[in-house]
Amino acid sequence: MTIEERIEQSESRIFKAVFPNTTNHYDTLFGGHAMQLMDEVAFIAATRFSRKKMVTVSSSKIDFNHPIPAGTLIELVGRVVRVGRTSLEIKVEIFIEEMYSEIREKAIEGTFTFVAVNDDRQPIPVLEE
Repeated sequence: MTIEERIEQSESRIFKAVFPNTTNHYDTLFGGHAMQLMDEVAFIAATRFSRKKMVTVSSSKIDFNHPIPAGTLIELVGRVVRVGRTSLEIKVEIFIEEMYSEIREKAIEGTFTFVAVNDDRQPIPVLEE
């Protein structure tokens, strides 16, 4: 299987409803909760790509472009954008969908870096060499 095919097959999506218990005092999705969900979908995409133990080592520039109100649906999409020897970068986007209309817009995006590790938590190649 080519790297391009692996990237395509490892794209991962999660859908969630934004309930009041996940919002802040402005009645919008709490930023920390959004980041947790983003890390989760990034982990799933990284694991599906490599089929190895993966750990988050960093996140870079997360742009919160639009608030996500309670009572909306969100879709998180994680996709591999860079393959290194022992690491992967996963771009994650969160899209807002209104429950009762066709309106959909990108609200948040960011990149997460994962490293493949062995049982001793030492870096190993993402792909077999």
